[in-house]
Formats: sequence, structure tokens, C-alpha cells
Amino acid sequence: MSTLETVQSDTMPNAVAQAQELDLNHVHVNDPFLGQYQRLVRDVVIPYQWDALNDRISDAEPSHAIENFRIAAGLEKGEFYGMVFQDSDVAKWLEAVAWSLCQKSDRELERTAEHVIELIEAAQCEDGYLNTYFTVKAPQERWTNLAECHELYCAGHMIEAGVAWFQATGKRRLLNVVCRLADHIDSVFGPNENQLHGYPGHPEIELALMRLYEVTGNPRYMKLTQYFVEQRGAQPPHYYDEEYEKRGKTSYWNTYGPAWMVKDKAYSQAHQPLALQQSAIGHAVRFVYLLAGVAHLARLNHDEEKRQICLRLWNNMVQRQLYITGGIGSQSSGEAFSSDYDLPNDTVYAESCASIGLMMFANRMLQMEGDSQYADVMERALYNTVLGGMALDGRHFFYVNPLEVHPKSIPFNHIYDHVKPIRQRWFGCACCPPNIARILTSIGHYIYTQRDDALYINLYVGNETTLDNGLKISITGNYPWDERVRLKISTAKPVRQALALRLPEWCASPQVLLNGAPCDGTIKRGYLHITREWQNNDHIEMVLPMPVRRVYGNPLLRHVAGKVAIQRGPLVYCLEQADNGAELHNLSLPIDSTFTLLKGQGIFAHKMLIQTMGTRVVSDNAAHQPLYRYDSAPEKQEQQKLTFIPWFSWANRGEGEMRIWVGER
Repeated sequence: MSTLETVQSDTMPNAVAQAQELDLNHVHVNDPFLGQYQRLVRDVVIPYQWDALNDRISDAEPSHAIENFRIAAGLEKGEFYGMVFQDSDVAKWLEAVAWSLCQKSDRELERTAEHVIELIEAAQCEDGYLNTYFTVKAPQERWTNLAECHELYCAGHMIEAGVAWFQATGKRRLLNVVCRLADHIDSVFGPNENQLHGYPGHPEIELALMRLYEVTGNPRYMKLTQYFVEQRGAQPPHYYDEEYEKRGKTSYWNTYGPAWMVKDKAYSQAHQPLALQQSAIGHAVRFVYLLAGVAHLARLNHDEEKRQICLRLWNNMVQRQLYITGGIGSQSSGEAFSSDYDLPNDTVYAESCASIGLMMFANRMLQMEGDSQYADVMERALYNTVLGGMALDGRHFFYVNPLEVHPKSIPFNHIYDHVKPIRQRWFGCACCPPNIARILTSIGHYIYTQRDDALYINLYVGNETTLDNGLKISITGNYPWDERVRLKISTAKPVRQALALRLPEWCASPQVLLNGAPCDGTIKRGYLHITREWQNNDHIEMVLPMPVRRVYGNPLLRHVAGKVAIQRGPLVYCLEQADNGAELHNLSLPIDSTFTLLKGQGIFAHKMLIQTMGTRVVSDNAAHQPLYRYDSAPEKQEQQKLTFIPWFSWANRGEGEMRIWVGER
């Protein structure tokens, strides 16, 4: 790179500087890759999930979610069916619809969503309370089981839907509903004697209330967020123990025995005050949802203590508990983090929702810090686990995202009970499918960050956006397959503006040209800052070389000792049985092998595959040989061509073995 001055600082980089996502109405995504995913969500996923919410998908677990609202609204007779958090699926679907309408208007879809909003409004109680489970099934038990029953979680997702619908359409009906809901919650919870002193077992409302605060400017919502965050983990006595005693020691969930969720307080991020917490622990989705809210609060409330909490817990998570795929949560028990460096590949949980929450946390850290490490993790999660959570047909989904699968073992070994070798049509607990839909339709929120010092360009997703100062930016290219990214400036008059271009951590030698000449700039915290008076038709060309790179684990990662993974650009690659045959564990990658790029065909069209020569351990009639033998190895080596595919696209050709980490010789 030309004359670039590198500036790094460990001091607080105006940490509470005002930063924001650009209005998604002003970011039109036209990316050849992610734009195709947005079209898939619009044309296939949203209609498919609407059918699922209305129980029209054959051979899939019923949802009953829309029916629950009809019953709660008094429009039909019946019983509540589904998970205690079933309402959240409807809220996330509405949010996906809202962001999709920003990209392309669809009057019929908008009318359908408006009917759902009308139904939600009809199901809301006079005091503002909104939850179909408790309205239909247990009206006397409101707010009596925060540890287990997800009332505030469902409220959070509905608030997010209300904010999204208002921002996307300008219509206030759902926003008014969620403001009444938030006002009700604010009257129920707080420090006063006549209020409940609790907080949600499943964090989510914290980040939702901060979004509501930004839209409405009502300080009550930020104050309520602060109360929930600061009350969390306070003891003795512990709030969850108190409410457990008050309801007669009854428990909603008995998965691991009575009151396990009440007793395992780390599972709910309630084992101690956040100020004392040193590591990522407990349910992974709850952790990142909570920290997303805390980071948002820290920035807008100018709270240095909470900023330090976020920095400390982020660092532990990404330096010791993050999978190469951007997955988090290494164990199925509690869908939770484990100990540092405990990252098994075949029993991993890595819930799709956890990587979506990770992106939300990363985005808020990025707004606060202006540091590319957060965008790097955000990109890793997006292009690997988040995309991998949905099949290429838009109708099948992963809840759990393993890095290694041996399908023959799964039916017989209960440590794999949570692992599926192929994606499923729907789930009884269907949090992931609509979550994937809403993150993909809202991807424009993650491309840019507008901070006081510059417009930060975080993701090189093809799009057009116009800033408030009239500067129009167009990003084009074929990322993540092609190394060239182009930015074009359009403006009616010269405009002085600082642009900050992320230099990806996977790219060893980025090059930046401005109007065809080497670009001067300053590198600060992983971004190339260019400040100038931009003219119409100015253009930047970035070359981000994408050689195939070998990735090795830290020596403390025992699960990948002696193994190597393959990455190109932000994409992690894997071996799949369909290309390489069974017994993938017998394949090895020579340390001196060279790689060839191959243009994909069929379901891999417009994607890049990687091939190289490797070796396979072979043994004649292995099934008739002793299980163990002394002194001599019972195998020989044969050369074999190895084909690596992007990991996000595995399991689209039927059931078969898969692995990311391969032995190296």
C-alpha cells in the first residue's frame, strides 16, 4: 500500500461519540451475492415462513403462532399451543417483512403485515400488556416467572418489530402498540417499593428498548434498560429465588430436573452483576443479546464502566471461545459457552441465533469503538454461520451448525442428539428461521457506520447509499469471490467527507487506488481513513488479494491439534462426502500442496471451489482386520484430489460426511 500512516491507540477513541446505522431506506443493496439472498428471502423465505406460522407446511412441526394471537384477541376459541415464547416468531417475521419492504415495495405483502399488526393490537390488553401465552393460558401468572417464561424476551422482539415497521414504512400503528407495552413494563419494573425488582431470564428487551429510545427520544426507555442491566445478578437474596419461593417452588421447564433454569443462574447471565463478570458464560444467545444492549447503553449514556464490561467480555469471547466459522456456544447442554479453548467440532452447538446476536453485539461495539476487529468478526459470522443456517432453497434451516459431521454415528450416540446432518423444514422452537430472515433483509444496517469522525465502510456488499450531505456512494464488485471492490462517488457539488475503509484481517496486502493513483491515507484501528473534498465521479479501487490461506489453531485448542483449515477471503471451506467420498477422517492435506480455484456449477454456480492434491489412508478389508494392532500401521497412503466447498453451502446435496479441520502431513 502507498504512503499510509498507521495510527493505533489504546486510549478511549471518543468511545461514546455519536454513531449510528444509516437509514436502511437510504441503503439499496444490489450485491450479486447477498442481493440474491435478499431476493430469496423476499420471494421464498417470507412466504414460506408465513405459511409455517399459519400451519400450512406439511411434514413440519406446527407453529400455531398466528392462531394464538387470534385466540388472545377473542376472534376465535381455542387453547394456546407452542413454546412459551411463540409470539417472538411472529415479531421476527414482521421485522423481516419491514426491512424487505425497504428494498422493494410489495403492496400485497404490506397489507398482509398490516392485518397481522391489527391482530396484535387487538390482542393487547387495556393496560398495555401483550403476550398470548399468559393472556390465553395463565392470566393470573403474569410476571411471576421471569427466570423461565420469556415475557420480556417476547416484548423485546415485538418492540424491535414496531421500530422496524415505523422506520421502514413511516406507519406508527405497531410503534404505538409497543410504546404502550414498554410503558406498561416501565410501570411494573423499577426500584420503587410497589414495583418488581426483577429482570429477564432471556435478555433481549435491553437492546430493543435502546432502539425504541433512539426512535422516540423517550428517556424512560433508556432508564429502564439501565435498570434491567444494573439489577441483573444483584443478591442476596436473588430475585429468581424469591419469585420461585413465591410461586410455591413450581417450575415451567423440567428439562434437566425441577427448577434447573432457576438454579443455574449463569445460564441466564444472572449469576453475578455484570461489573464482576470476567468471561463469556452461559446461554450464548442470551449473552450476546444482553451485551448488545449494554454496548448500546454504554455509548448513548456515556458510561465508561459499561464500556469496559463490553470490552472485557468481548475479548474473552473472541480470543478464547469463538469458532473459525463465527459460531459461539460450544456445548448443547444449556446451548452454552464452555471453558476457554474448549471448542469441539462435532458436538458443537453454535446456534444460528447466537451468530446473529454476535453480529448485533459486534455492530454496536463498532459504533462505539470504530475498530475493525468488530467488523471482522461480524463478517466472519455473516458469511459462514449465518448464511449456513439456511439452505440454498430458502425452505430448510439449521438450528445447530457443526464443523464436522459423521451421519452414521448420529442416531446411535446421544452426544449428537442436537446435531442434524441435513437442514430441517421447521422447528417446534423456531427462533432461528425468522431470525435469519430478518438479519439478511436488514444487512444494510451493517454495511456502514456513521460516526463523528468518518463514514465507516464495514462490509463490501454491493449497494448505493446517499448521505445527508448529498454525497452518493456506490459499491460494486463480486465480493466475496473477487478481490476487486470499487467505490464510486456522485455529488452535485464538492463535499468534504472522511471515509474509513476497513482493511480485512484476512488480507495481508491490501491496495487502494484513488482515481487510478496510489492513495494517501491514515490507518487507524484497522480502517484506512481518507479525508478530502470529493468531486463527482471520484472513484476508489480496492484490491483485496484472496489467496487460499491455511488456518491453524492456538496450541491450547486440543480439538484441532495437527489439523489445518482452509479459508479464502472471509469464507471458511470444508470437505464434503459428495465430492471426496466417505471416511473424511482418512484424508490429509500435504504441507506443501498448492491450490487451484474452480468455478462452481449447478448449486455452486457463481461460487468458487478449491481443489488440491491430498492423500487418503487406505486399508484392504479394514472391517475384517483387528480393531487394534501392535507396532505396524495397518494402512497405506494414496493420492487423491480434494475438493473444498464454501462451508455455508454444505448439506445441500443430501446427507453425508463433512469436516472443516483436516489432518496435515
